[in-house]
Amino acid sequence: MSQQPRIAIDAMGGDEGVRVMIAGAALARHRHDGLRFTLFGDEAQIAVALENHPNLRAASDVVHAPNVVAATDKPSQAMRKSKDTSMGLAIQAVKAGKAGAAVSAGNTGALMAMAKLALRTMPGIDRPALAALLPTLGDNDVIMLDLGANTESDARNLVQFAVMGAAYARSVLDLERPRVRLLNIGTEDMKGTDEIRDAAAMLRAATSLPMQFDGFIEGDKISTGETDVVVTEGFAGNIALKTAEGTARFVTDVLRNAFTSSIRSKIGFLISKPAMHLLKHHLDPNNHNGAVFLGLNGVVVKSHGSANEKGVANAVHVAARLLEEDITRRIGEDLANIGALASNGNGTRGSNGAALPKEQPVK
Repeated sequence: MSQQPRIAIDAMGGDEGVRVMIAGAALARHRHDGLRFTLFGDEAQIAVALENHPNLRAASDVVHAPNVVAATDKPSQAMRKSKDTSMGLAIQAVKAGKAGAAVSAGNTGALMAMAKLALRTMPGIDRPALAALLPTLGDNDVIMLDLGANTESDARNLVQFAVMGAAYARSVLDLERPRVRLLNIGTEDMKGTDEIRDAAAMLRAATSLPMQFDGFIEGDKISTGETDVVVTEGFAGNIALKTAEGTARFVTDVLRNAFTSSIRSKIGFLISKPAMHLLKHHLDPNNHNGAVFLGLNGVVVKSHGSANEKGVANAVHVAARLLEEDITRRIGEDLANIGALASNGNGTRGSNGAALPKEQPVK
């Protein structure tokens, strides 16, 4: 990898805090020797953790942050004390151009609120969306958004999410024309809410965008590998994500109990051990860690709070890759195309025949 911009790390976030965040950054540094970091948090704790990672210490600056955003803090509480928290200072480093991206495993709501206030949304984006990679049975993972940043979204928001998700897929999955679908309760054109059907009409008309819109997809098909990007509003997206995570834990727990229930089962486990290791690797959330707030004037990556050092390293890798691929520029170019389509009045009619919203003023 070529010389990378500096990445700001909220060293205090996550269930285990400094130890795992520093170990994860160190692992990422071993993978990508050009990476440099600014570590925000309790200076004394960070210094102790860095003693075990001289390679990371040589590539890092440490900025003391006297406060931490707690997992129980409401976004409004976190924002009031953001100026001296590890999370707030990491985001401010991105805003000031002192870091190319910020990575945190802390409070998701607080991170979203701070990032949106500090970095603002891109021109042409009404609301940022939280996107993540999920495992599939196909050759590639699937990108899904929004996963909880917005509980309600109109047709225009869904189209913007599709544009951002496709740009993300081109960056991290190396796909020239990602296959995009809208999550719905059925695949027929008449199914779903007005917002979903209107968004589908706009995406079908936007043939100049570097994506392939394939209509609707139901929840049970998300992991089949039939699509590259699944678009939905945050309420349904977060439920779908948590359901998938719970199902993965259920399957592994059932198999573990089954293989330890008797001597014959234990022998069966020994025979099938390679397949079980493959299953465990496929379902391990650490291998897909690193959700991204797309649509901001800067890169912010959310690591899962329970991620181990491998998961944190993957989140750092996502941040580095998005900087390398200049994701903000890609999204901006695609939004310009969809804006031109709306200005020409092509394909901008909703399901009731009314014109869909024009571009909003730049924020």
